[in-house]
Amino acid sequence: MRETFNGIQEAVSQLGLMKASGRMRVLVFGNSGSGKSTYAKALAAQHGLAHLDLDSIVWEPGKIAVPRDPQSVSASLDAFIASLAEWVIEGCYGELVEDAAPHCTQLVFLNPGLETCQANNRRRPWEPHKYASMEQQDAMLANLQSWVADYYSRDDAWSYQAHRRIFDAHRGVKVEYTDASQTASAA
Repeated sequence: MRETFNGIQEAVSQLGLMKASGRMRVLVFGNSGSGKSTYAKALAAQHGLAHLDLDSIVWEPGKIAVPRDPQSVSASLDAFIASLAEWVIEGCYGELVEDAAPHCTQLVFLNPGLETCQANNRRRPWEPHKYASMEQQDAMLANLQSWVADYYSRDDAWSYQAHRRIFDAHRGVKVEYTDASQTASAA
């Protein structure tokens, strides 16, 4: 299913219907700046779900852009999924999204377009779990924006092509949100 919506609260409320019918395990993915964290935090708060930002297991704590070893990342993801009945996981890492997808009750692809993603990145508040200071985060913005701009032309596991393939191949419940107001209304 591909649709748009006019606000995160509307989409989060729609997911409440799933919770009424059983456990809720939502996997949210998309480009940097697409609104994944905002959406996942709102969903976790409204439904009392455990929340995993994949950035927290992919990168070495306290270091900028230093990846953890892949076996440790996989083990952390597997432990999170196995230890909790209900959760929301969010990130851009296609290989991890693929690993988690068989365990989710709903797959959510946030795809609001390049302009929205870059605008959201410019407005992003300080992320102390990633950067020691706002100045350090701001110093990385140009690199992030370049990486975000390449989303539609790259062919790595974190690209639009990989995300599209994952979404299209998923046989379970899934939704793709493309309306730019989705992330703009949450800012």
